[in-house]
Amino acid sequence: MIKLFSLKQQKKDETSTGGKRKATAAQLRLTKDMNDLQLPKTCITKFPDPDDLLNFKLIISPDEGYYRGGRFSFSFKVGLNYPHEAPKVKCETMVYHPNIDLEGNVCLNILREDWKPVLTINAVIYGIQYLFLEPNPEDPLNKEAAEVLSTNKRQFEQNVNRSMRGGYVGNVYFEKCLIK
Repeated sequence: MIKLFSLKQQKKDETSTGGKRKATAAQLRLTKDMNDLQLPKTCITKFPDPDDLLNFKLIISPDEGYYRGGRFSFSFKVGLNYPHEAPKVKCETMVYHPNIDLEGNVCLNILREDWKPVLTINAVIYGIQYLFLEPNPEDPLNKEAAEVLSTNKRQFEQNVNRSMRGGYVGNVYFEKCLIK
């Protein structure tokens, strides 16, 4: 009897949604976040698969600071526990940055210990954009870049420019990401 009821309910659900599965809580929240998104002119989002809202790209092209003129791509993977868990964010562009390591991991407090369900994708995007405007040598993933930023800002700027033009910083080669 219970199975019959659950089958009837499942059929009813499929009929009311046109045979499609219902959206998950994460998808509903992410849809709301994306509809409320207030992107600055230096950021764009791309959805490689329009049917998959949980995986998308963010392109940041800073117009000021050390990284102005560069183009940096980030992948966002939003889990089914969103907004209770932060999205997973990776930088796909190899960048000389104190808060982004050479594997693309991003050191941003709201992606780790300071994440709260009231935070949105908008907050994460602004946090990442802020890292390009104000790199933080106090909480580094790339310790060498943080050390140079702390001790010799001119050398740091030269290293950033060299890396964005495509070249070596130390023994690490960076692909060109400069668009201007």
